[in-house]
Amino acid sequence: MLKKKTIVLGVSGGIAAFKSAALVSKLTQAGANVFVVMTESAQKFVTPLTFQALSRNYVYTDTFEEPDAEKIAHIDIADQADLILIAPASANTIAKLAHGIADNMLTTLTLAAKAPVALAPAMNVNMYDHPAVQNNMNTLRSYGYKLIEPGAGYLACGWIGKGRMAEPEDLLDLIDSLLANPTTLAGKKILVTAGPTREALDPVRYFSNYSSGKMGYAIAKEARKRGAYVTLVSGPTALNAPAGVELVDVQSAEEMYRAVTDRFNDMDVVVKSAAVADYQPEKVLSQKRKKQGNEWSVSLVKTKDTLFEIGKKKDKQILVGFAAESEHLDRYAKDKLERKNLDLIVANNITAKGAGFDVDTNIVSIFTNDNHSIDYPEQSKAETASVILDELEDYMKRRELM
Repeated sequence: MLKKKTIVLGVSGGIAAFKSAALVSKLTQAGANVFVVMTESAQKFVTPLTFQALSRNYVYTDTFEEPDAEKIAHIDIADQADLILIAPASANTIAKLAHGIADNMLTTLTLAAKAPVALAPAMNVNMYDHPAVQNNMNTLRSYGYKLIEPGAGYLACGWIGKGRMAEPEDLLDLIDSLLANPTTLAGKKILVTAGPTREALDPVRYFSNYSSGKMGYAIAKEARKRGAYVTLVSGPTALNAPAGVELVDVQSAEEMYRAVTDRFNDMDVVVKSAAVADYQPEKVLSQKRKKQGNEWSVSLVKTKDTLFEIGKKKDKQILVGFAAESEHLDRYAKDKLERKNLDLIVANNITAKGAGFDVDTNIVSIFTNDNHSIDYPEQSKAETASVILDELEDYMKRRELM
């Protein structure tokens, strides 16, 4: 999506400006034409020469500096832009744009542009949480600007909390998705579940499974790329949520059930790719069980079947389920498709090499409730996510559910 696209990268004052240099490098390598616009404060952290070397373009720092006498720079660059990304976006720059203040090259250009605008805030956690900053960000959202949630962690100022600018790799993915051609899923609300659940036994032990969450995260990323509004309900994983996706962290099957059912009525599509525990301990011990005897028998009870429950009450929603099987793949998948009132089911044989848990590839068969089926060979989970959503879109078109 980035090849031959013109990206204007606005850099405002903040230590995260060094990440923007890495982003420019990645954008240029991907074939984008990158123009960097810096505020005066940004130049205190990284020099314009750095961005010029990485972008191979003139770097704009002053509204009144016109490198080409035949053009008004801030209008010319604004007109060329396919997308404007401000990263880092400081509290100061956010406030100026929210109130229409055009007192530097970056704010003047942005206010003059017709292209989509995205901002990656980066600041101290207390600044980020301040009501004025939150109000300004909400104002920008009302203008149609896209704001990329900052990460949480150790900040340069010494505080720990939310305020770290999104990583260059995540911003690259977001830019790619914002420039993607609209599809049937554009504007749809999609909920994806991913990862395992953990069913507590005592304060230090739990039952779980081998799911890594990679398949669900790949689907969430691909759906966002296609223009959907994506909510990712995730069990414990080592993965970072894709940029632009709302992440809801859960631990147990009960928590996942509540997270999905609470949001179900607002969704257009639900993709249940999580490996949810079928059983949980009947009794959870409040204290760690000490080693005693040669055996320990644990009584298990069934967890709530989220997919079955939402299948019973679905109205306009499209439901996509997963069947991870070790035998009789087609039979079990088709049975689950009918029994749980699904529209599509994605089945894979977890014993096949390249299709099990915690690997980077998958081999799937997809069945729909209008008697369509197709088998796909081994491919990456990113590629598998793409074909799953291709099949979903084809199904929506066949059933006129667009």
